[in-house]
Amino acid sequence: MAGRKRAAPSSARSAASTRTTRSTRASGNRDAVPDVYQQMLSDAEVRPNVTAESPERPAKRRKPGERPKPPPKPSAHVPEHPKPSESEEEEDEDIEFEDVGLPLPTIQTIMRDSDEEADDDDDDELEFENIDFSLAEANASQINNEPKEIQLDLTARANAAPRRTADRRKPINKIEKDRRVEIHKTHLLCLLSHVARRNRWCNDAQVQRTMKRLLTNKMITYLNPGSNLSQFGQTNSLKEGLKQLEAKFKSEYTITERGLRRALWADSEEQLKDYQLPDDTETVMEKSDFCEVAKSLKGSRDVGAQLYCALLRSAGVEARLVCSLQPLSFAPGGPSMSQAPKPKKYLSVEERLARQPKYDSNFETPGIDKNAPSALRRLGHPSAAAWQFPSMATPRAPRPEQDAPKKIRECQFPIYWVEVLDVAHQKWQPVDPLVTHSFWKPKILEPPANERDNCMTYVVGFEADGSVTDVTRRYAKAYNSKTRKMRIESVAANGERWWRKALKAYSRGYTTDLDQIESNELAAAEAREPMPRNVADFKDHPVYALERHLRRNEVLVPEAQAAGTVGAGSKGPLERIYRRTDVRLARTREKWYRMGREVPGDEVPVKWLPKRVRKQMDAFGDEEDEDDGGEAGTPIFTMEQTKLYEPPPVVNGVIPKNRFRNLDVYVPSMVPKGGAYVADDLASHAAYVLGIDYAPALTGFQFRGKKGTAVLYGAVVASEHEEAVRAVIGGLRDVAADMERERRSREVLKMWKRFLMNLRVRQRIWAGVEEGAEDEVGPDEVEKMADEEARKAEELAEAEAEAEAEGEGEGSEAEGGFIVGDDDGDYGGGGFFG
Repeated sequence: MAGRKRAAPSSARSAASTRTTRSTRASGNRDAVPDVYQQMLSDAEVRPNVTAESPERPAKRRKPGERPKPPPKPSAHVPEHPKPSESEEEEDEDIEFEDVGLPLPTIQTIMRDSDEEADDDDDDELEFENIDFSLAEANASQINNEPKEIQLDLTARANAAPRRTADRRKPINKIEKDRRVEIHKTHLLCLLSHVARRNRWCNDAQVQRTMKRLLTNKMITYLNPGSNLSQFGQTNSLKEGLKQLEAKFKSEYTITERGLRRALWADSEEQLKDYQLPDDTETVMEKSDFCEVAKSLKGSRDVGAQLYCALLRSAGVEARLVCSLQPLSFAPGGPSMSQAPKPKKYLSVEERLARQPKYDSNFETPGIDKNAPSALRRLGHPSAAAWQFPSMATPRAPRPEQDAPKKIRECQFPIYWVEVLDVAHQKWQPVDPLVTHSFWKPKILEPPANERDNCMTYVVGFEADGSVTDVTRRYAKAYNSKTRKMRIESVAANGERWWRKALKAYSRGYTTDLDQIESNELAAAEAREPMPRNVADFKDHPVYALERHLRRNEVLVPEAQAAGTVGAGSKGPLERIYRRTDVRLARTREKWYRMGREVPGDEVPVKWLPKRVRKQMDAFGDEEDEDDGGEAGTPIFTMEQTKLYEPPPVVNGVIPKNRFRNLDVYVPSMVPKGGAYVADDLASHAAYVLGIDYAPALTGFQFRGKKGTAVLYGAVVASEHEEAVRAVIGGLRDVAADMERERRSREVLKMWKRFLMNLRVRQRIWAGVEEGAEDEVGPDEVEKMADEEARKAEELAEAEAEAEAEGEGEGSEAEGGFIVGDDDGDYGGGGFFG
């Protein structure tokens, strides 16, 4: 029967009977196939694999999830290791070891536990980029719909085209992510330098004189309101002057090139090899080119904003050059060059007219009376009825192509704009004369999230003195929820400090009252940011947190109160929202000990970390889970459950040590009472020379993979011996310096000896020879003669040294008036030494 299950074969049943039973049952089932299907199989020329002549059944296809049987292990003979001979054992017994002067401490190692470093997040190691699931969804929809008709076509599988798979990107591991972060930092520094250079160009006197021709006395009066006006009057006067200047600048400046846009990643090297800049890209400029653009007033809109900044500064207005930096994104889901949208094809006027529908000339538009009086007749003109209006059906002749202005299509949001100081309110206000044509409206300058060519992440403003200010919070609507996640502060542990250090290179060195007012304004704008509306924005939010987003080593305080609720979709359950101030970091006992704190024995853990499951390969090549031990996991504690670690004190000059004969000094508070920590490499040697008790200081571990080696630096001695140890350290350094100086002196004297020996050889070779004869001898002959004389000189020096050692003489003077010293550098008087 088809639905009957076969019982598992017992151990007593043989393999041959099992195969016979399966073959018989299979043949019986084949005979039960209807004639219709047998006819279809014969038409398709399909022959069964099992016949009466071949009772062996083909290999059964492995079911999904079933492991393959392990292959039989070959019975290979394992050779035994030969035993050492008696001669080798005797040689080992003859080895002797000498005692060293300074006893070396035992090298302490530690194995890093995956649960011990609880600060690491599982999701930080591996991240995936965007994956296209459209094909998978389409296949799922086809599966859900029941087919109306089933046709059997056995040849279709062989002739079918290969099935298309979904476009999946490779995951980004930690190494690739760190590389992208470093590239992101480098790109940021380059962009900052570029904007700072353009800001200096805006201060050029020649550029400002050229741009000042656009100003009128009336504009200058409006732009510089007097102090006699009220606060409202000063601001209104500045706005009126900017309005007039904007209209004048827009009419004079022409955009002919495309400005800066967002940088994209290349998926492969072939894309970079074939990549070419668009024809309308802004040309590379020098300062002289910038001055020429100021005269012609033609260029990109970025250069236009820079010239507008120079124009305002020439009028005496305090203006900033603001730029939205566009660095390469470090996020895995950032846009790439391969995802570039297809360029839109814009039709000309003739093509648009040709594609318009053609109507019949006899067609009458409903609702219009032909006998109705015309517009001019209704106005009362005497000869209005006789006037013949020109026909509008015939299009105008197109302008010559060389005269047509070049249309530049780019993002509808600016990269560069200007900030003007409203002196009356002591506040910086944005002005954009070329793109959005707005002023005093900061929130309309941020592009949407789906904009490909513009992403507002870092907005910096450069003043006339070259100082820079990060003003991103003024323009970003969701700085904490979205913008901050794309900045360096969210990925690097010291990202915020790195960004402050990068901006410090362009700071003025002191803080003014206006800077303090602006800092308070930006902080207030960040505090007024509303709570996120979706669950994804709560991840790594600096103000709010969800319990699902807490890391392994993060817990909520017991008295934490919910600040609100949020749901994952319309049908999802509501989750409580907590403030980030109610989240605490929890660590293991060992981690707290390395930070100089200890956990009392009666403290209850706030959380038990489950053991991480490690993957290992089994004998069949499949992955299986292996628990690294432990039933309940690893307990962690908060800082409130710890206290300051107090090591055992020093008694009678004896330093307490651990079983490795050293002392843990991870933080300064771990130095025992009555002891002193001497941070120097020679501290242990100095203490050994003095003969006092000491303990090498263990300051940390240097990990390479899972194994960590102890780092010993300095030593802990009794406080009454600290001054003596430091004095000995100074003496050891002086002795080492003297030895180094003596070694260098010996080397110099050896070089001088060699030099004098060569002079002696040369003098002996050319003694009694005319001056011109030296040029006639070839270099090879001279070299042979020099080698022979050098050999003789060395033999003579060795003979003199032996004679001096035996006391037969006090040395002999060398010929030619030169004195040859011994190897130790003891030279007699002579003309070459003082």
